[in-house]
Amino acid sequence: QVQLVESGGGLVQAGGSLRLSCAASGRTFRSYTMGWFRQAPGKEREFVSANRWDGSTYYTDSVKGRFTISRDNAKNTVYLQMNSLKPEDTAVYSCAASTGGSYYYTNTYAYWGQGTQVTVSS
Repeated sequence: QVQLVESGGGLVQAGGSLRLSCAASGRTFRSYTMGWFRQAPGKEREFVSANRWDGSTYYTDSVKGRFTISRDNAKNTVYLQMNSLKPEDTAVYSCAASTGGSYYYTNTYAYWGQGTQVTVSS
């Protein structure tokens, strides 16, 4: 069982930055693919970024060049640095952990955090 706790959300003006953190319990963190997803009001949850167990990173097109995912296996934590934020980035951001399968699909991930709200004002 893995528990995930996100932090770092908040209200920021367009063009600003936030760094989300996701702390995981358990001793096998380094073997998980860690993903970030977001869900805006009235929309489906969508993939944002993933950091695979081997260090490979992936991003959805709309955040490439603005967001950076990283992980610290010693701290069992994955981060999402979000720069040049736009109002359309407003959503609840959730981290998730997967032991295999495609990083892109929500059903690949067995464990989810509770989410943290990110609001970008124009």
